[in-house]
Amino acid sequence: MDRKIYQELLNWKNSNIEKPLMIIGARQIGKTYIIDEFCKKEFKEYIYINLLEQTEIIKIFKEEINTAEKFNRMKIYLDKDIDLENTIIFFDEVQESEEIISALKYFNESEEPFKIICAGSLLGVKLKRMHSSFPVGKVKMLNMYPMDFEEFLIANGSKSLVDEIKKCYIESTPMDSVLHEKALNLYRLYLCVGGMPEAVKNIIANEKDILKFDKTIIEDIYQSYLNDMNKYVSNKFEASKIETIYKSIPSQLGNMSNKFQYGKISSNARKRDYETALNWLLSSTMIHKCSILKKPEIPPLGFIIDDHFKLYLSDVGILVNMLQVKYNDIILDNLLQYKGIIAENYVATQLVAKNIPLMYWESGNQAEIDFILYNNDGIIPIEVKANDNVGSQSLNVYIKRYQPKYAIRISTKNFGFSNNNIKSIPLYATFCIK
Repeated sequence: MDRKIYQELLNWKNSNIEKPLMIIGARQIGKTYIIDEFCKKEFKEYIYINLLEQTEIIKIFKEEINTAEKFNRMKIYLDKDIDLENTIIFFDEVQESEEIISALKYFNESEEPFKIICAGSLLGVKLKRMHSSFPVGKVKMLNMYPMDFEEFLIANGSKSLVDEIKKCYIESTPMDSVLHEKALNLYRLYLCVGGMPEAVKNIIANEKDILKFDKTIIEDIYQSYLNDMNKYVSNKFEASKIETIYKSIPSQLGNMSNKFQYGKISSNARKRDYETALNWLLSSTMIHKCSILKKPEIPPLGFIIDDHFKLYLSDVGILVNMLQVKYNDIILDNLLQYKGIIAENYVATQLVAKNIPLMYWESGNQAEIDFILYNNDGIIPIEVKANDNVGSQSLNVYIKRYQPKYAIRISTKNFGFSNNNIKSIPLYATFCIK
């Protein structure tokens, strides 16, 4: 399946590969698959090393010798005479070896034409907890996430629909009503399936029939995430706290307070007791943090209140699975309160996939704006509605107070611009936002 990160891999290759490349992302999002495809297609020679399986290589890099000799011994172990000019080396599951991560500095500074890619599960967590120093400035790092809705559409053979969505977004003209409804139905299907490649592949194989979808795929991924929470932790109590926070997120999203509350985990929970566990989850990219703005001024990141925030799950399919929502209730649009919560988490994942920082704004109990976008047009408020009932006092309050160049309302309504300068974007077109 096509992934947009492939173009970033090509950009790295075409930049003369000055630095080793490191791909960071959660488990099961397709890192190994897309890197493997890239290496096979774009290089004459390719060496794949899985450090979970080829543990002898880990031992070689632990030896008290210089890195050049370590690499030489690795070549002997692999029984390969490596042509560095034409060969790319992919270290998978690189989190298993701090020594190889540290060796990336040598690969960067060497006069030899090394071409190195590395990736792994919980790599973000490992980098935060390394005992040895990370080679800062010597490695190019890319974040990777589950498939966004655009990638989901392309995988389903709807590339022409993607082109039409982008055209209507740019021109702010309504899409044909039949195509609009088709795109909304595919959006609802995406809410059920999410963006994990194995889940997407399964729904495609079952011709988009949600009744035939193997929901155990998402259940197994969720369980593997819980299993991962026992890795790279100081003790079993920290692992328990990580799991407790993660499991609380679906209910936390329904808080009337519109923010994450430690007290919702347990009556005695305090920030100081759970801060390390929260940082573990954020580093793993299993969750995303959306911080509140004290005031929407430039630069907005300078006005964030760090301890007032929301948390979103990295994949909307996992959220639906954790809520145990019946797929038919999503497809038939039978949800009430949680329809908005699911839509909001969906929008968060689409923005994160575009590397847009998550921020929101509120004014006491009077108004709340779901997301704040900072682009070439200034600071733009984004409101999310799960249906076509788009009346909003909050957005009107914000517009009156701060007078943005325009506002964005994401809902089930078609494309267009309202009289009060609100740009209407259908939920299925969130991936177009820049």
